[in-house]
Amino acid sequence: MRPLIAFFTAMLGIVAPPALATESGRAVEMCEGCETLLEAAIAHPRRSADRPRDVWRHPVETLAFFRVRPGMTVIDYMPSGGWYTRVLVPYLGKDGHYIGLNPAIGAGAPQGLVTYFGGLKEKFPAEAAKWNLEGAPVEAYNTDQLGQDRNGTVDRVLIFREIHNLFRRDFLRPELARLHQLLKDDGLLGVVQHRARADAPAAYTDGNKGYMRQKDVIALFEVNGFELVDQSEINANPKDTADHPEGVWELPPVQRTKRDDLAAIGESDRMTLLFRKRP
Repeated sequence: MRPLIAFFTAMLGIVAPPALATESGRAVEMCEGCETLLEAAIAHPRRSADRPRDVWRHPVETLAFFRVRPGMTVIDYMPSGGWYTRVLVPYLGKDGHYIGLNPAIGAGAPQGLVTYFGGLKEKFPAEAAKWNLEGAPVEAYNTDQLGQDRNGTVDRVLIFREIHNLFRRDFLRPELARLHQLLKDDGLLGVVQHRARADAPAAYTDGNKGYMRQKDVIALFEVNGFELVDQSEINANPKDTADHPEGVWELPPVQRTKRDDLAAIGESDRMTLLFRKRP
């Protein structure tokens, strides 16, 4: 196990993350020096409040699987509170570029969506400035604010636990089309998503419970211009039965249902998928 990760997991008394496992069985190797840079970003004191989630989110292994490298231009799609921002900005370094991106909000959208998703260009860089990050410059936009001159300039798009929100709000198709344009010809798109049981009914996998079936997510990306490159069990959690009446939000970190047995499960079972832009 990597030394810094081992140190912090031991210090916090948490279970060590599972070994990196891909569907293909191929070992994922990091670029020379990348492991040291990434571990330094993970270990920084600014992440003290984020670190308890590392045991469930495996940021080192996940970013290695998504083949993220310093110096890249990376879109962190729907960055929310900046959990991955605080890892990516220092890891990408001064030669890299971080872009937070939220969906385009059309005219006439409900005020709740406008408030939640809108105005990222104004809100997010100001918030990120409070974290005193050193590394890649930070930009943020809604997708309709990025001009055509940005097409073909992005190395990686990363979408963490947000596919259900895109799907249930009918954002998925137009947003994937725009992300396809923004990616370079050899660009990759990584997805981590709450995973429903393979036999879960349609009523449970429409996005409103937070869970989606893995085969459905793969199909949605394939029909929208992407091909599956690999899949991993890095973020799997076999303790999660993925059948909670109120959805994924019954589990930590939200845990709307305050029960010890749910807390003991930890965060949700998750698929980890890597796609390539298809011509």
